[in-house]
Amino acid sequence: MGQIVSIHPDNPQQRLLDPVVDIIHRGGVVAYPTDSVYALGCHIGDKQAMDRIRAIRCLDKHHNFTLICRDLSELATYARVDNVAYRALKASTPGPFTFVLKASSEVPRRLMHPKRKTIGIRVPESPIVKAILDSLQEPMMSVTLMMPDDEYPMTDAYEINQHLGSRVDVVIDAGFCGMEPTTVVDMTEDTPTILRQGAGDFSAI
Repeated sequence: MGQIVSIHPDNPQQRLLDPVVDIIHRGGVVAYPTDSVYALGCHIGDKQAMDRIRAIRCLDKHHNFTLICRDLSELATYARVDNVAYRALKASTPGPFTFVLKASSEVPRRLMHPKRKTIGIRVPESPIVKAILDSLQEPMMSVTLMMPDDEYPMTDAYEINQHLGSRVDVVIDAGFCGMEPTTVVDMTEDTPTILRQGAGDFSAI
C-alpha cells in the first residue's frame, strides 16, 4: 500500500505537505485532489515517474500530459499565448479548465503533442495544489485519475490507495473530490474550440 496523508482542503498544513513535495522531488508519483477530480502528478523533469503514470492509466506514448501551473505568469513560460488567448485565460483561471496551447521551447519534447507541438496547461483553484506548487517552485506533470475501462474518475482517497497500492507513493486525502473532469479548450487557433465539456463553463467567457 502507498502512504495516505489527510490534509485540510481549504487550509492545507504545510508540515504535512512538505513530505509530499519531497516525494515528488525524489521522483515519486502522487494522487491528489483538484478543483475538479483526483489526478496523478509527478515532477516535470522525471521521465521514470511519467512512465509509471502511463502504466497506471494504460496510456500510449502519444497521450498528452498536462502542466499544472501556479498562475498565468508561470504558464507564459511554457506556452505561446497571444493577447486574445491571454484575456480568455485570465477570465477563467484559476478554475476547472485545461487549455491546449502552442508549446514554447521550455517544454520538454516528451511532454508535447508529437505532431502539433502543443501542451495542455491548467491553473487549478485548489489551496492544496497551490501550496504544493509554491513549494515545488515549478509546474507538475499531471493526468486525470481515470482508470482503464472506468466510466468515472475515482473520488475517494482510501479507495484510490487500496486500488493502486504501491503503484503510487502517496495519496492526499482532502475529503470527497468531484466526478466531473476539466473542460478542455483548444486555444491554438483564432477561435477557441471545446474538445471536452467538463466542469468549467467556457461559454460564459
